[in-house]
Parts: sequence; C-alpha cells; structure tokens
Amino acid sequence: MRERKEIGLAVVGCGTIGRIRAELARAYPGVGWIGLCDVKSDIGQRLADDVRADFFTTDFRELLSRPEVTATIIATDENFHFEPTMLAAEMRHSLFIEKPLATDARQSAQILSAIETTGLDAVIGYTQRFRRRFLAVKERLITGQIGDVHTVVTRAFMNRMVPIATVRRTQNRATLTPMVVSGTHSLDMSLWLMEGKTPVSVYAQSTSKVLCEWGTKDSTLGIFSMDDGTIFSMNISWALPEVWPGAVYGIEIGIVGTEGVIDIEDTHRDLVMATNVTQGAGYAPEGYKAPARHVDFLTSYPPGDLHGGQLWGPMREETNAWYQRLHTGQDTPHATAADGHRNLLLTMAMDLSAKRGEVVPLPPDPSELMKELT
Repeated sequence: MRERKEIGLAVVGCGTIGRIRAELARAYPGVGWIGLCDVKSDIGQRLADDVRADFFTTDFRELLSRPEVTATIIATDENFHFEPTMLAAEMRHSLFIEKPLATDARQSAQILSAIETTGLDAVIGYTQRFRRRFLAVKERLITGQIGDVHTVVTRAFMNRMVPIATVRRTQNRATLTPMVVSGTHSLDMSLWLMEGKTPVSVYAQSTSKVLCEWGTKDSTLGIFSMDDGTIFSMNISWALPEVWPGAVYGIEIGIVGTEGVIDIEDTHRDLVMATNVTQGAGYAPEGYKAPARHVDFLTSYPPGDLHGGQLWGPMREETNAWYQRLHTGQDTPHATAADGHRNLLLTMAMDLSAKRGEVVPLPPDPSELMKELT
C-alpha cells in the first residue's frame, strides 16, 4: 500500500472555480494546509474566511514560496496562467491548471517543457472526463465494442453570456475565441474517446455577426484528418441568445466504428424547467444587464448543481479525485499537461485555418500561430 502524503495546497485565483476547489479541499482529510491568493483582496479574503484558510495574500509569489505548499491550483483568468504556473513548476509543486494551459502557444510550450523536464505530476481541468456517461463510453471504446472508429462528429452550443463574461475581463482578446476558450472541452472529450489517433491536418471556417462588438467570433466549424484516415468534425457556436435555456454547455457527439455506433445526446433537454421566477446563468458577467430567462435546461452547468449549500457533480468528482491522486497515488482520468498543450495548439490551428481559408498541417508551430493570430 502506498504511503499517504499530506497535501499543502495553494489556490491561485479565488473566483468561482477557485472557490469550488478550495471548499472541497477544506473538506478533504488529506489536505493539511490551505493558502489562497487573489489580486482582488475582498474576493480572496472572503474565501479565506469561508474555508478557514491558513494563509492569504494578493501576491502569488509570496504564496508559492511558502514551505508548506506541495500542490498548486491555477484558477486565474485565462490570460494570467503563465507566471504562477512557471513559479509553481520551479518550486516542484504538483499542479492542477484550469484550461487552457495558457492563451499564448509559446508560453504553453514553455509550461509543458518545464513540467516534463522536472517530471512533475500536472493535470488540466477538463471536468467532462469525470461524468458517468463519458466514462461509460470510454470503457466501451477501450474494449472494442464498436470496432475501429473512423468517423466522429461533435457539436457544442453555448449561451453568449459566457464569451461576454470571458472577454470583458481583458483587452487582450485575440486568442479568446470559441474554440480556444470553450470548444476545447468537447475537443478534449472527443480526442480522449479517440485515444491513439493523431490529428494531421485541419480545415475550419468561422463567422462573427453578433460577438464582433465584444472582440471575438460567434462560431467555428472544422474538419480534422487523423493519421489513420479517421475524420473528425468539431463544431461550436457560443453566440446563442442570452435567453437560451442551456445555462452553459450542451454537446452532441456521434462516434461511428466498423462494428457499431455510439450516439451521445448531452444537450440537457431531458430536464426542463419553465417558471415565472427569473433564472440566473452560470457565467453571467458582472455589470451586464441580460434579459430575463424563464426556461432552464437543468444540469447544463458543467461543474454540477447545488444542494444543501454544496456543489454535487463532475467538478466535485474531478477535484476530489485529484486530491486522492496526490494523497494516495491512485490513477485518475485527468487530462495531462501534454493533453492541454495539444488541445491549445489544435484549437488555435482551427482559428488559423479559418483566417487563412486553407488546410493547416498539424501540429502547428507555436510561434507561427501567435504571429498570425495576434
């Protein structure tokens, strides 16, 4: 039996996701010390009080240099992952990094190199991997229940409040696109289910008639060719109206093999609530006046659902599984840092293909991506 190791946890970023993971850490018996950091002292101090944190600061360098820290969660805004992640890697902490690894492909490559050079255990936050339905599908594919997969079609729909909330926080919006920020979830899921198949080229197109005023695109549709001849269609629109009943994410995945097919309907339309009471949204941006919503697809908020003041669902499973991974050494289905870097390059390659109007060979060069996309 492996020796159990007490976790000294640092959480950098105390917003919605950092709060969820910190609250679960306080309840996990293997976490012996919790330190928090957020540049907004009011948000950070509130979480520190709520979870009885052992330490709080607005300077991530001060937190990550503490001798108590053995593991770090990077939960800052997407554009600010690089510096705290590199310092945590230098300090040889185990890492949990919210996706994407970075929003600059060159920085993502640097992060991956630092992690692999030091041999750190680092995972990326792709919560969908911890849902029962996708684990069930993964097992059927591993055991060859539909033969050799040759065709995959994926479609994701999202409420436009998500991109508005994302881009409002920064003027550096060039790489905050539907694929890089949100399509990456369904891309990761599809590639995880197709494990062993490597993309060799992609052709994509994008459109922007609604979200152009916010500095991003509406939709991106693309087709990947894999090294064994498999074709994979990856499509996302995050420009659906604010009144769209899906709180955040709805996807459909069709997987066709030589011996069968798996058809995944994950739009949450099986649990609908209509009410006179105005409904909120998963990522409603602060200060943004959205129209009233009176219909909801329940369970469409990816982290899970609240009951009794606690979050229940895939993010709870994902977070506790990571603590268990660190505490007991148990294997888990988390995405690796290499998965995260690959996903970023592929989503950016879709954007590059759409910009050029031509097929892009894979994998793309990180410097070339950033030169053309920014």
